[in-house]
Amino acid sequence: MKTKEIYDLAIKLGMKADLRGEMEVKKYLARVNKKYEALSDKDKALFDMEKLSNPYSDARVLFDNGREVKRIMVGIDIETPELLLAKQLGNIDLVMAHHPEGAALADLSDVMALQAQVLASYGVPINIAESVIKSRISEVHRGISPINHDRAVDAARALDTNFMCIHTPADNLGASFMENLVQKNLEKLDTVGDLMELLMSIPEYAEAKKRKAGPMIFAGSEDSSCGKIVVTEFTGGTSGSKDIYEKMSQYGIGTIIGMHMSEEHRKEAEKYHINVVIAGHMASDSLGMNLLLDEIEKQGIEIVAISGLIRIKRS
Repeated sequence: MKTKEIYDLAIKLGMKADLRGEMEVKKYLARVNKKYEALSDKDKALFDMEKLSNPYSDARVLFDNGREVKRIMVGIDIETPELLLAKQLGNIDLVMAHHPEGAALADLSDVMALQAQVLASYGVPINIAESVIKSRISEVHRGISPINHDRAVDAARALDTNFMCIHTPADNLGASFMENLVQKNLEKLDTVGDLMELLMSIPEYAEAKKRKAGPMIFAGSEDSSCGKIVVTEFTGGTSGSKDIYEKMSQYGIGTIIGMHMSEEHRKEAEKYHINVVIAGHMASDSLGMNLLLDEIEKQGIEIVAISGLIRIKRS
């Protein structure tokens, strides 16, 4: 396979697993295409054409020399040291990061709008969810703007090493897996303790526990009743607004499963009596990436895991 073919497969799988539903994703792309057609020729020349077919701004091919790919080094975070290691090993055809770099990092905030639609699917009115997330999107955009986005990308180019990042598509796969698992076991999930036990049945979390980075209860206790369980902090770029927890509580949400959470966000969730189970950042990212990598391996490609990736094969 070529780098672009692997990338296209990742986007396709991410769209299929999107918690909004594949139809909603296609509607989103249709709106983007309509806006593009309405632009002036001057603005069209500056438009990011990738957005016409890829709904995930934080997933990109960052450098592609066109060569065939047979072996991929994959990590959660990839910077210049990992790229240098790939070059030193000498038989790595592509380096794949989970977390975004380059243009994908610069445009990370653009993907956050999907959080509002995910919340709407769990019962929070879309107008409220969109209003609350709007200021957070602006905050993230301003925070990312001064970063040296292309540092690792320039290193990949200098080393002539293929480089891509797959963020939200992989997170979508992890979120969909978690949502399906919760729904299949809903009758057994009376308490937060029951939910923790279910998480520990997932190999990535069991391994993370051994590494002292397993699932944790951030708000509530093992004996707390779960109520309505939602997977709202598993995909969508980065953490949403801390102001959303009041609305979530008002619309009947009792327990959140997330990847990570700041102390400020945790206090707000606790204030509004919402249980929070944090599955773990590296383990959760690994879950989504593993589901993607299993499909890539089916194409006869070898995977080399590095930089925090807990590689578990399911195929």
